[in-house]
Amino acid sequence: MAEAMRRLYSRGMSRPTVFRRYFLPGFLFQSVVIAGGYGTGAELSQFFLSQGPAGGLLAIGLSTLVFSGVAMATYELARLWGAYDYRHFFQRLLGPSWWLFEVCYVGLLLVVLAVVAAASGEIMSDTFGLGYWVGVAAVMLCVGALVFGGNEAIERFFSVWSFVLYAVYVVFFVWCFRELGDAIGTNLGSQPIGRGWAMSGLLYAGYNLAVIPPVLAALRLHDSRRETLIAGALTGPIAMIPGLLFFLPMVGMYPEILDATVPATTLLEALGSRGFQIAFQVVLFGTLIETGTGLVHAFNERLSGLQTDRHGAMPTWVRPLVALGLLGLGTAISGFGLTGLIAEGYGTLSYGFIAYFVIPVLPVAAWRIWRGTERAPRASGGDGT
Repeated sequence: MAEAMRRLYSRGMSRPTVFRRYFLPGFLFQSVVIAGGYGTGAELSQFFLSQGPAGGLLAIGLSTLVFSGVAMATYELARLWGAYDYRHFFQRLLGPSWWLFEVCYVGLLLVVLAVVAAASGEIMSDTFGLGYWVGVAAVMLCVGALVFGGNEAIERFFSVWSFVLYAVYVVFFVWCFRELGDAIGTNLGSQPIGRGWAMSGLLYAGYNLAVIPPVLAALRLHDSRRETLIAGALTGPIAMIPGLLFFLPMVGMYPEILDATVPATTLLEALGSRGFQIAFQVVLFGTLIETGTGLVHAFNERLSGLQTDRHGAMPTWVRPLVALGLLGLGTAISGFGLTGLIAEGYGTLSYGFIAYFVIPVLPVAAWRIWRGTERAPRASGGDGT
């Protein structure tokens, strides 16, 4: 299966391009992080701006460093172990207790899908005047279609939409800085730094690092330690630069914006451009599709790996059915609202991911790198669970 996937990713070229080797993993990670990480701005408010503008910047910097460090360790271990879905990877990392990660992952999957459903409904309702359930149905259908398309369709959509996202966020930042630049500078220099900025940055990184599993399939492109370490180091900045471009305009409306349920809407209304508001919300809707697709695809890859180990390839039609089932469960719990889901769901699960992923992966990778192991074996089937 690993060799077949390598042929799929390398189709039409003798060797993967520089973008696919070094930048693609970071863009895939950023694509899955964004909707659950900072797409609406609510997460930036909860984890960063709550520590004051300067404290928030420190927390963002810490999260970026943790993202890069853990990504470097994860990418290299995945290459060494030939483990390109999270079942195989965490069986090697945690042994018989690997299921503890899966419990946390499925919990996060449902919480993030609930956020995706709630945010999609609100976008369609607030921006386009359509019914809440129109947005929920639209995101479910789009996720199902992409999951049905498989790795190639997902990779292409994520790559293209990431560039669209960066372009819109740069315009958004420049426009907000022109309107709010003086307030941004004043608030950064005059507001106290919160005492909990380090913990906030670590917790934010903890739950977002759980979305690395969708990236594992792309690591089949890596042939050397140099490639994995460079790709891992780039992952943190690629993931968090759009968040920084969003955070700084929020600083210009601090502290009032802390009370906003969807800070993105507040900022867009302050700009006073209906056209740009629609464009931004369309891009945000695309990021919701990315996040939902990435998380569901990783779960499908876990099921596919198990099916391959036991009986052969998993039927293609199973993938969209799994996607729709998971989205249905997420929609069912979306009634808790964005603020409650982010504050309670993300905060609680962060500790689990730190314990079962961040803490163990760093020393294991350091040990393997120190020993100088370079050979990458074939993926193993694990214990078959």
